[in-house]
Amino acid sequence: MNKLSKEKRQQLILVVIVTVMAVAGMYAGLIRTQKESRLKLAARIEAAKARLEQVKRAVTMADQIEAELCESQKRLEKFEEGMATGDLYSWAITTIRTFKLNYKVEIPQFSQIDGPKEVSLLPDFPFKQASVTISGTGKFHDFGRFVADFENQFPHIRLLNLTLEPTSNAPGEREALLFRMEIATLVKPGAS
Repeated sequence: MNKLSKEKRQQLILVVIVTVMAVAGMYAGLIRTQKESRLKLAARIEAAKARLEQVKRAVTMADQIEAELCESQKRLEKFEEGMATGDLYSWAITTIRTFKLNYKVEIPQFSQIDGPKEVSLLPDFPFKQASVTISGTGKFHDFGRFVADFENQFPHIRLLNLTLEPTSNAPGEREALLFRMEIATLVKPGAS
């Protein structure tokens, strides 16, 4: 470089600077955008592969899912068999009186049926409910067994607002109770 004239050195330096700037500009303008495009394309390809695998799994499990759906439908139909249908008041009285035969509990009072109406416990529940209030008497132990067995036998019925009072203070009547409770039952779809 010492043998070059001052003007030639400046031109050479200028050519080197322009060449470096051109290469940097090409990298910034073309190569970097191409690299970013390739990375985005690779990410989209991976997402598509993941979706494809998910669809393949669903297709291979379709028979199992269909079998589970059929089993669930059978369980729902069996559950619906015990639900209230037809004349709801008559159904409630018959169900309660038939069940109480094995217990020393007297239930002489039934209120009018309230419903069918929307279920108040869960929003957007697909079933409706009806409720009736009953009153009666029974010994403490008998009434406890009646309530426990009733709720176990009828999973679609709930006992609500239970109130208990002693009947009297007489020696033989110490365990006798007056009870009042609301019985809320799910109503079979299409019934009523």
